[in-house]
Amino acid sequence: MAVKRSSASGLKFPAPSASKGRGGVLWRAVKAELASHVEREWYGSPPHRLLLALPRVEGLAARPHDPRPARPGDGRRLLAGTLALDGGALRLGPDGDPFDTASPTRRFAVSLHRFDWLPDLIAAGPDGARRALRLIDDWRRVFGKWNAFSWSAECLERRVFHLACAARALTMEASDAEAADLRRDLARQARHLATVGKAPARALERAVAVTVAGCVLAGKPGEALIAKGLKAFSRHIDQIVLADGGHATRSPEAGVELLFDLLTLDDALGQRGRPAPESLSRAIDRLSTATRFFTLGDGHLAAFHGGEAIPAARIAAALAHDDAGPRPLNAAPHSGYHKMIGGSLELIADCGPPAAGPLSVAACAQPAAIEIVCAKDRLITSCGWSPEAAGAHAFRLSAAASTVSVGDGSAGQPLSGFRAKALGPWLVDGATKVAAERHDDVGGVWLDIVHDGWRRLGLTHTRRLFLDAVADELRGEDALTPIVAADPDGPRRYLPFAVRFHLHPEARASIARDGKSVLIRGPSNVGWWLRNDAVDVEIAPSAHFDHGLARKAGQVVLKSQVRPEVGAKIRWKLTRAEG
Repeated sequence: MAVKRSSASGLKFPAPSASKGRGGVLWRAVKAELASHVEREWYGSPPHRLLLALPRVEGLAARPHDPRPARPGDGRRLLAGTLALDGGALRLGPDGDPFDTASPTRRFAVSLHRFDWLPDLIAAGPDGARRALRLIDDWRRVFGKWNAFSWSAECLERRVFHLACAARALTMEASDAEAADLRRDLARQARHLATVGKAPARALERAVAVTVAGCVLAGKPGEALIAKGLKAFSRHIDQIVLADGGHATRSPEAGVELLFDLLTLDDALGQRGRPAPESLSRAIDRLSTATRFFTLGDGHLAAFHGGEAIPAARIAAALAHDDAGPRPLNAAPHSGYHKMIGGSLELIADCGPPAAGPLSVAACAQPAAIEIVCAKDRLITSCGWSPEAAGAHAFRLSAAASTVSVGDGSAGQPLSGFRAKALGPWLVDGATKVAAERHDDVGGVWLDIVHDGWRRLGLTHTRRLFLDAVADELRGEDALTPIVAADPDGPRRYLPFAVRFHLHPEARASIARDGKSVLIRGPSNVGWWLRNDAVDVEIAPSAHFDHGLARKAGQVVLKSQVRPEVGAKIRWKLTRAEG
């Protein structure tokens, strides 16, 4: 994503260079589908299998530490016979084989083949390691040779990473034959992962997994993987980790997960006696700063562009390496976000265009979306869609965030059908020009956001925000203005438009007797009035995603109408309720 910095008072984000017309996307989809067919033929061939098998690995070297919090309780439940993963659970019995049993959902199957259960079993102790060895043997028996699903980039990257981090613990409980099989599995899969070219948005994470695996495997086979992985790493690191520490996909959660991976890589290289590349150390520092920036006052992460509001314990684990890091700024100019803090209010706003092309598979069409924390309660948020919510792409549209929606449309939409199958669910037709201008003063913060996400309707959306630190209130105005001046003799047409405030599942709202003012309360039971000049106000149902599972929530919808040739606006104010 190309980013242009303007004067200190404003930040401008021109159209992403990857944006293409529909015809261009279709042609890329055709080429991608043809390339996938050729790849499948090659991956299943004897010559490719031979290349993966040689040279043989004789031992292990490093034992890298993944700082992600493990869940030994889940490991003990698996030992007792119940495998619980994202997307469902299976009752296997103490010695059951999940790879010979139908998975309840596709999400469950992906998590199963990623070996997401492996860190939890290792954390459960020696019994867990022995059970893990049996499960890996079950997987090898059915999926040890290339398979389009199990060996896909979606599954393979995480499986290689988990196997590399667990290899030492597994071999301590393994027989000589089991240890040899494990080394061979890790080497073959890491070599294959190094050849994968699909899913460019994950190219850096794949390079990290290959390098970590190389650090674990001893001798020349490991050195070859390290060299190959670091070469790919150096090619992608500065493209994915932006100068302010944001992830190029603009997902805060993606940045935290990448930070975990880079910390693991840094540990693995140190154990092999290899100095960490300067770009690795720089990226860790930048990602750590960005993680602090995206962590809001309730201790959870901001949820934008396919990232969920991950809990405080996971954030603490990501930052445990550097508790005394630099204080984050109030803006992330390269990532396209602004923070406003004053009194007991905290707001974070999306002030950039969505990622484009391959980086947009989890991007959302929600320009100028905001999240608001009031007195440590997250009251206003988005639906928090993430790729774990498989198939729920409607929650990537404008109406699923706390921003403006016009009619039944959206400021962008994900690909569908053949193009999505070949390329992934890229976001297309999103905002291409977004400008943010900020002014900080003793009494508060002003922030203006302007974007062209509704250009197909002939409208520009301007969101003006003022956080009054003295009065402890937030004032906003959402204006739709015509791109072309109105023709006085032209036809009159009106479109419904709304300003939406999605509520956190733990927040509740009620409309006052005047039919306009809305009282919102969070877990602390502190009340906040949302006052406005909308034509109509409604409290409607919504949803909020947690690990891909939808929780019931609500939304406050401020309704009006807009004539595209003239424009319209809605003003609102969020202020603490007395008493």
